[in-house]
This record gives sequence, structure tokens and C-alpha cells, in this order.
Amino acid sequence: MKRYLIALAIVALLPLTVTAATKSTKTSRPKKPSPSLEKVEDVAGLPRVMLIGDSISMGYTVPVRELLKGVANVHRAPTNCGDTTKGLESLDSWLGTGKWDVIHFNWGLHDLKYFDANKKLATPDKGKQVNPLPVYEKNLRELVARMKKTGAKLIWCATTPVPDGCDGRIKGAEVEYNQVAAKIMKENGVAIDDLHAYAAAHLAEIQLPKNVHFHTDGSKKLAELVVTSIKAQLGK
Repeated sequence: MKRYLIALAIVALLPLTVTAATKSTKTSRPKKPSPSLEKVEDVAGLPRVMLIGDSISMGYTVPVRELLKGVANVHRAPTNCGDTTKGLESLDSWLGTGKWDVIHFNWGLHDLKYFDANKKLATPDKGKQVNPLPVYEKNLRELVARMKKTGAKLIWCATTPVPDGCDGRIKGAEVEYNQVAAKIMKENGVAIDDLHAYAAAHLAEIQLPKNVHFHTDGSKKLAELVVTSIKAQLGK
């Protein structure tokens, strides 16, 4: 009888064991890398384009490549480029030693974020901004100076809108950052791709609610504008 009861108990526990094992397998499964970060093999004879930016740029990288297929080799920095401090630390490695014809770049959304002491997104009264405007301006000036040394035609991409309800960010904070950036670009003769103006006029159609990111079709719309700005520089 005792053996019978033990057997029943083991059978009863089997589903729980299988479920736990299944959950363990799911949680340990590695996350697939973004298609935007795939390495690009150059097609001989085509100009080389570099995209630098955060997850917004990662969203439009693949459609930009598709739209410029046969026109240009479109590379991007192999990561989410984050804020301008990360840019200063990593720019040389991102650019490498190859020749670039066009560099399309943006920093901003990660600079204006707020984090608390535990490095969690926070409100301004409970957190510290990653890079306040004076620091952002100083960093961006240095980044532009470095990129100009490559001899590539530069395109600054205006930071897209911060809507209401985004954790760690204040609605509209990007406006001041864009104003500072635009001043730097004008001083340096850098072309401007004003994705902010387009996105601000079409937020309900292209951007996710309470989120700085865009849905797939929204990213494709941004890609069309990016391609237009790149083609304009390639034609010069």
C-alpha cells in the first residue's frame, strides 16, 4: 500500500516538474539579435553609408537597406548607440578604418532620460538626467568634429518626439535638444534630416502610444525620409 501511495505522489508531481522544466527552457533561450545589427558585406563599386543612432534608427535600418539596395552599402553601428557619452567612447570603433561616403547620425533620446540611484527610469524629482543640455552640446560638438575628419558627408537626424506617458522622459524634452543640435549643425555645415517635424505631424499614425518607438509601418515611413536625405548627399 505504501509503495502504491508513493507511486501516486510521483505521478502527481510529474506535470509540475515538466512545467518547471519548460519554463526554465523558455527563460534560458537566448534572445535573437536585431536584424538591423547583421553584418553587411559590401558590393564593390557602391558608396558606403553608416547609420548611427539608438533603437529608433535600428527600427528603420532594414527598410533603408532595402530601399538603397543597388545604390549604396548601408552599414550601421553594431549596437544601440545610446547617449552622446557612449558615442564618444565608441565612435572610433564604430567607424573603423574604412572610407565612408555618408554618415547619418543621431543622439538625444538617451541623453534626456532620467535615472534614479538604482539606475531605474525615474521622474525628474527622483532622478538624474543622463546628459543635461550643456553636456549634450559639448559632447555633440566633439562627435561632429570627429566625424568631419572622416571626409564623409554628414547628415544629422533630428530626435523624434517624446510623447506623454514615457517613463524616464518628459514630453517634448527633445525640442530643446534639437534646437541645440541644429545650431551645431548649421555652424558646421552639416545637412539636417528633420524626422522630428514629420513624426510630430503624424504621431497618431506612426508612433506607439506612450512610447518613443514606432510601429513597423511607422519605421518604414521614417526610412523613406532617411533614404531621401542620403540620396541627396550621395548626389553631390
